[in-house]
Amino acid sequence: MAPPAPPGHTRRMIHSVQTPVLDIAYTQHGPEDGPAVVLLHGFPYGPQGYDAVVPPLVDAGRRCIIPWLRGHGPTRYRDPATLRSGQQAALGKDLLDLLDALAIPRAVVAGYDWGGRAACILAALWPERAAGLVTCTGYNIQDIAAAARPAPPEQEHRWWYQYYFHTERGRAGLEADRQGIARLLWRLWSPNWAFDEATFQASAGAFDNPDYVATVIQSYRHRFGYASGDPALEPIEAALAAKPAIPVPTICLHGAGDGVGPVQSSAGHARHFTGSYERRVIPLVGHNIPQEAPAEFAKAILDLPLL
Repeated sequence: MAPPAPPGHTRRMIHSVQTPVLDIAYTQHGPEDGPAVVLLHGFPYGPQGYDAVVPPLVDAGRRCIIPWLRGHGPTRYRDPATLRSGQQAALGKDLLDLLDALAIPRAVVAGYDWGGRAACILAALWPERAAGLVTCTGYNIQDIAAAARPAPPEQEHRWWYQYYFHTERGRAGLEADRQGIARLLWRLWSPNWAFDEATFQASAGAFDNPDYVATVIQSYRHRFGYASGDPALEPIEAALAAKPAIPVPTICLHGAGDGVGPVQSSAGHARHFTGSYERRVIPLVGHNIPQEAPAEFAKAILDLPLL
């Protein structure tokens, strides 16, 4: 049993399931036989960000599964020799492995940031496993081959933390003050969201994982070609390099106040989706849509067709 949750947050029973690479910790809510929804958090956040999203989904009969991503919370690598990689192929394969381990043939997959990337990858490469997709900020599959191409100065400024993590100073800084960096990013990325310290602390436990720093640093270095990936994942990375289209029903959410991924960045992403696709812009909301706009996030899931 998990420790008591802070006021206003859901008390949760933590489960664990074994995949080929991880012991994935997750919480589950709603009927076992309901249509499955997997809710995936981002960096630097935790599953608690979905606390207000879950109740309307459960009321609608959905089975909600909320895992801690690799390197976060009680999720653990099974083998000390496994590369502590946060590369995009790892996130997508972890989601596929989670569905396999839980014997879920198909699920709606929904997420933002790292979690949105995992959801997009599953929907692109294994669309038979995705009944629908809710993605924040659009098509989240990385174009690593083009990563060296400079972005406009304003966007380079927003990505300062990624360049910081490319250095040993940045790795040491994250090791020294995980919460301080996360709290700053929360403020910068969601400038209109007045979260309190209890809300932050409810998610901050996700950063205490012993492999958090290594996984995060590898993620931000790999996406720019500054760190090698896991050789076992190279076939998946090769498939992603082709920028595969996503054929499953999709709703894209984008906060108009997103401080790291400006709203115009997803305006042309419809070209990446060959199934039904709708983009919804949410005024004032920043990067952390499940916590800033939980009703809109839940509605997007429920508006997808039940297939």
